[in-house]
Amino acid sequence: MSAPLITSELVRLDVDPPGDKHAVIGLMADLIAATGRAERDGLEAGLLKREESFATGMPGGFAIPHCRTEAVDEAALGLLRLAEPVDFGSADGPADLILGIAAPAGTDDQHLQLLAQLSRALIRPEFLADLRAASTPQQAADLVMGVLEPQTAQTEPAPAPGAAPAPEDAADPAQPENGSPVTPPSTAPATATPAADGDAGPGADSAPVLLAITSCPTGIAHTYMAAESLENAAQEKGVELHVETQGSGGITPFTDAQIASASALIVAADVTISGRERFAGLPLVEHPVKRAISHGPQMIDEAVAAVSDPSARRVPAGGERSEGETADGDSRQSWPRRIQGAVMTGVSYMIPFVAAGGLLMALGFLIAGFDVAFIAQDVATGFSLSSLPGHQEYEGAAGMMQTERAGLALYLGAVLFTLGDLGMGFLVAALSGYIAFGLAGRPGIAPGFIGGAVSVAVGAGFLGGLITGLLAGLIALWFTTLTPPRWLAGLMPVVIIPLLTTLVVGGLMLLFLGQPLAALMTALQDGLTSMSGSSAILLGVIIGLMMCFDLGGPVNKAAYLFATAGLSQGTEAAFQIMAAVMAAGMVPPLAMALSTVVRRRLYSPVERENGTTAWLLGAAFISEGAIPFAAADPLRVIPSSMAGGAVAGALVMAFGVGSQAPHGGIFVAFAISPVWGFAVAILAGTLVSAALVTMLKELGSRRAGATA
Repeated sequence: MSAPLITSELVRLDVDPPGDKHAVIGLMADLIAATGRAERDGLEAGLLKREESFATGMPGGFAIPHCRTEAVDEAALGLLRLAEPVDFGSADGPADLILGIAAPAGTDDQHLQLLAQLSRALIRPEFLADLRAASTPQQAADLVMGVLEPQTAQTEPAPAPGAAPAPEDAADPAQPENGSPVTPPSTAPATATPAADGDAGPGADSAPVLLAITSCPTGIAHTYMAAESLENAAQEKGVELHVETQGSGGITPFTDAQIASASALIVAADVTISGRERFAGLPLVEHPVKRAISHGPQMIDEAVAAVSDPSARRVPAGGERSEGETADGDSRQSWPRRIQGAVMTGVSYMIPFVAAGGLLMALGFLIAGFDVAFIAQDVATGFSLSSLPGHQEYEGAAGMMQTERAGLALYLGAVLFTLGDLGMGFLVAALSGYIAFGLAGRPGIAPGFIGGAVSVAVGAGFLGGLITGLLAGLIALWFTTLTPPRWLAGLMPVVIIPLLTTLVVGGLMLLFLGQPLAALMTALQDGLTSMSGSSAILLGVIIGLMMCFDLGGPVNKAAYLFATAGLSQGTEAAFQIMAAVMAAGMVPPLAMALSTVVRRRLYSPVERENGTTAWLLGAAFISEGAIPFAAADPLRVIPSSMAGGAVAGALVMAFGVGSQAPHGGIFVAFAISPVWGFAVAILAGTLVSAALVTMLKELGSRRAGATA
């Protein structure tokens, strides 16, 4: 390292707190940025974002705000000892010791292992007492560096091969209470020491052997503090425990011998852990990572009790924990909450397809013009950089037409549009596949993806993806509850469950659901056609409602197909219908983006990030940009979106706005007339929708607070 992680310049003692924890975090950012190791505002934003998603206050009166961000140039540790404690979200009370960890986005393993050692030391009461007693900044910095670089104390023999993960190996072996793999007294089983010969290991005949996995979202602090707490508790109780820390400093997995000797598994994690299939059939105790830090002894007792409890929860044959379960492992969570959790899992995995596909399509329109949609695939596959296309003919609103642009612009735009279109083609399948994954784990992925593809084929769209995802997840989940013979168990999650579930879900969609959905779309199109003419404003309202009802699903697509089919007629009425469809479809993502800015506290950090993307998606007429919000809170988001869409559609018709472009949003403004009417309609619809959804969420938040 070019400089120590902490120096006296990074320590301030007995500081009067400038306010609440947010102000203290700002002070920490000032402290670290003053040394030139980080950009101040970016570091503060990273620390606050981490704090919003997971409070960093810990038992013992300390807090560890931390982050990994591009704003950090060199890893640093900052220490603030407050004159008065400040609440950092710990149930045990406020914190007076604030240790800020700033890690660069590309932090190497060495830095991360040192940070892991610090996290382990913070569990030790004597270390915290020494920090509180330090009289100078240099003394406090030396105490921390003594934990991070205890070279002078490392006189003990190196641990045996296959010992627990690297972070605890690097800790001070002169202090057995810190969880280092030292040789314990002969009167107690070895903690974090593997079985010597692959047998059941020490104490196998008289005491259970426990495995524990710890993991937190950033993998920097809580992961290793939980490991230390569990190891200390196991050592005090004379229980053999092996810990696998799945943190940012790397993973040293359990050996086959350790797994073979294990009697139960403890999982202390707030993220999905890897390799669950290794422990199929083991009794399981699962809680959030913070519980292991504050209640390590209780978790050890629960695991020991689970060994002899025939009704104890066990790791399923497929290995995966369904996302529908709570973080504390309650498999008896209500079905509505489990389904909601699964839908959110599907949405979170779907978001990259929406963002990447939608923005690539928008760039294609910007570079090649609105008519690239008609010839994109042919140009992208039929030409090259050495053989650029000329003006291409296509069948447009007034018969055969030529593209406005040619050459490099047309070719690059066609490539971008094709990439985006292909990406968007995965949207429904990804949504369906990961909803199934959220319910059933890995066995549900293939049936969910295939079910989503069938939904697209039969025209079911977004709603069909929801249906197939839930069906696939529930059916696959039921299969995982079966207890097959041991020789068959290995084939269940990778062959048998996906095969049978796909047959059932795909068969249901093709045999029973496809025709009703197609009939519904036909009826909607016929109804729209009959309303054109004198009922133009009412038609605009209906188009707006349809465009915002299912955000890319069959109802939305019915309105869109009705509009694009009418373009071939080349009439003013057809152009107005197209403009109404586009304006209404832009409203939901724009409204949600605006709401996340106006009332940030009503949305999670992930939703606020989605809101940033939604600005661009809405501007490009990618209605799917609002799907993450609609899936998470449909009863508020969808009605609000429909109201705003109805306003936009009605105003487009009232102003006589026409669009000759079938897609593109603001990027095809040159094909819309009058542009001012189009802009006013979108603005009005966005304001109505954003105001309604914000008001409804505000009321829901107040009601939840009143009943809490």
